[in-house]
Amino acid sequence: MMGPYQKMSNAYAYGVPVAAQNTNVVVVSDVFCCPYPLELTVKKNCKGLSGAKLEVVDLESIVVLRVDGPHHSFNKKRVLRDPAGYPLLTMREKLTSLNHRWTVHRGEGSDPTELMFTVQRSHPLQWRARLNVFFQSNQVRNFSVVGTYLDDSAKVYHADTLIAEVKEKSTFGGYFKGKQDFVVTINAGVDYAFVVTLLVILNETNSFF
Repeated sequence: MMGPYQKMSNAYAYGVPVAAQNTNVVVVSDVFCCPYPLELTVKKNCKGLSGAKLEVVDLESIVVLRVDGPHHSFNKKRVLRDPAGYPLLTMREKLTSLNHRWTVHRGEGSDPTELMFTVQRSHPLQWRARLNVFFQSNQVRNFSVVGTYLDDSAKVYHADTLIAEVKEKSTFGGYFKGKQDFVVTINAGVDYAFVVTLLVILNETNSFF
């Protein structure tokens, strides 16, 4: 169910058309799947992600997504919104989990029927963080996110295929320490709202650095 985004199937973020294989990954909505590779910049409006206010912009500096959350909260919660502020999904950390387990629900609620997927660190103590994605449906999707603190990189995989990665940073430790904007490149046909969600969760699970 795509809700209001069924009417916006051609409202793509601006990118540069490049001949590339279309990966066709749809999780949030097909309106966030562009027929060409994308380069998006995640810009922080305040220091760190503990009081997250993020804007995701395309190559023309047009806001395509927003992320916000409480400045001070015992339970971490992040809401992904469209440019107009409509809530697409909500990310919540399960504090009882040593593996930094997050639940992702459609909209702003927490109804079990609206649970889209969960994200969990593969091991609580890892220098190279790896997050695994689990869907409620029986369909096997096999997504994972790998982040390396040493070189401040992050990559999103669909099985063994690289579908998105943090391309560059301003200074060492920028992405993981939440100090700088970061740029992510995303394959053609990949749901960029889904990718941004995974990168926000990865950043949050590494906030102890």
